[in-house]
Amino acid sequence: MFKRKRIYGVRTSITIMVCSVVTLVLLLLYVIFRNQIIPQTRQNLEDKAITIARTIAMMPLISDGLIQGRSEEIQAYTTRITRPNDIMFVVVIDMNSIRYSHPDASYVGKPFAGGGQDIALRGEESVSEGEGTLGKSIRAFVPVYDGRGYQVGIVVVGLSLEKVHRIISHNEWTIIAILLSGALLGALGAIVLARRIKQMMLWLEPSEISKLLEERSAMLQSTREGILAIDDNANITLINLEAERLLRQAGIKGEALRQPVSEYWPTLRLENMLNSGVAKLDEEIDLNGTTLLANSLPIWVKGAIVGAIVTFRDKTEISHLAERLSGVSLYAEALRGQAHEFMNKLHVIMGMTHMGLYEDLQHYIYGTVNNYQNEIGSITRHIKDPVMAGFLLGKLSRAREAGIQLILAEDCYLPSAKGSEIIHELITIVGNLLDNAMDALNETDNKEIHLAFHYQTDRLICTVIDNGSGVPESIRKEIYEQGFSTKGEDRGMGLYLVQRSVNRMNGHLTLHTTEGHGTEFIVEVPYIVEDDDA
Repeated sequence: MFKRKRIYGVRTSITIMVCSVVTLVLLLLYVIFRNQIIPQTRQNLEDKAITIARTIAMMPLISDGLIQGRSEEIQAYTTRITRPNDIMFVVVIDMNSIRYSHPDASYVGKPFAGGGQDIALRGEESVSEGEGTLGKSIRAFVPVYDGRGYQVGIVVVGLSLEKVHRIISHNEWTIIAILLSGALLGALGAIVLARRIKQMMLWLEPSEISKLLEERSAMLQSTREGILAIDDNANITLINLEAERLLRQAGIKGEALRQPVSEYWPTLRLENMLNSGVAKLDEEIDLNGTTLLANSLPIWVKGAIVGAIVTFRDKTEISHLAERLSGVSLYAEALRGQAHEFMNKLHVIMGMTHMGLYEDLQHYIYGTVNNYQNEIGSITRHIKDPVMAGFLLGKLSRAREAGIQLILAEDCYLPSAKGSEIIHELITIVGNLLDNAMDALNETDNKEIHLAFHYQTDRLICTVIDNGSGVPESIRKEIYEQGFSTKGEDRGMGLYLVQRSVNRMNGHLTLHTTEGHGTEFIVEVPYIVEDDDA
């Protein structure tokens, strides 16, 4: 119901606007016709009267008849030409205004009635309105000259004023009929145009389109990803502020809009997508030392490619975000392991309580508390950084759940780090190495992992050893690549993150492994401690 009302409203609104424009144009045309065509009609009738009067005045019969006083011949001639020319009358008068012809023969020889002949008596043509014996008329006065050029009289041709008004009125109504027909055709055209515009505008009002365009533009400019789009001619049609910032940072400057993308950003090769139609996802683009992570996709409209769009971000920012998320996931995993272990112990306590085994329960709780305190004591003695200590407690709990013995070396020592960035990178390294070691022990009976920290004057050596099946020689060069894994899809991030964190800390990562006899990872990184622990 809402959509129908909205479509109807859009159609009605557009129809009204188009009809209003058509009506305004037609009114303007009517004013123009009224002020130009109608006066022209009267002028044409006056010109007709003047032309007939001139023709008659040039006849020798008229000038000779006036000179010789032969009114009968003049009367006969004017009577003969009056009706065929659709005029009211033809009157010939001499210089004394005495009629030599008249539609009513009884008026011949009498003075001209109605006036207006004075100008013609002075030798000038004139047109005027007057009322004579035949009624109101438009009269054209033309002087008559003899063969020597002397004026001998006047020819007066009259058109009925009522008939003139009737012709003018007829022309006016013709104009109105034409304009009304135009209005009808305009209204029909407006309806058809409204339907077409309605489809093109997706049922939106012009004001809604304007508001939507402003909102979309604001959204586009405020996004944290760079966005660049091209049309089917590979010319840039859209670029947001973030894209301009990233490209300017990489050394690409200048006006981008309406420029060929092959000239503005040649290494992108976005124009090739117009032919291939194949999207490129998570593509790394090196741009003058800046690495961008880009997603390029073709734009399809009605089954045809009409352009392409690319979104991109600085890979350094994405990497930093991924590291932060990986750190948080490691903390969450540690807490989950501890919570699961304590839940199991609570279930044991509840079951022994229900069975009334209070003495056994007392021994169980005492042993559990002692074990936990021993673990805490061992970790707090060797691990002085509280974040790493809490993290390792969680890993111990998870290892016990998996049936793995996680052994912390007796001589290990980790002082508190100066700055959270150092311990954050170290947790990423240790956490992923321990997770990889646990995965490597899935098919091992006696599962053991040895962890050691050795601090030596601003340097820290971390060792993780498992007794798993080892790393096959054929894949040792590939294990640090992003996405490479022998455990299935959506894996292969652990050692990649370890290698990246080690590189970020300007450290070294060493692998010692023998196939079938376990794996040892040795990490050596700079480690700045707090002053009180130095």
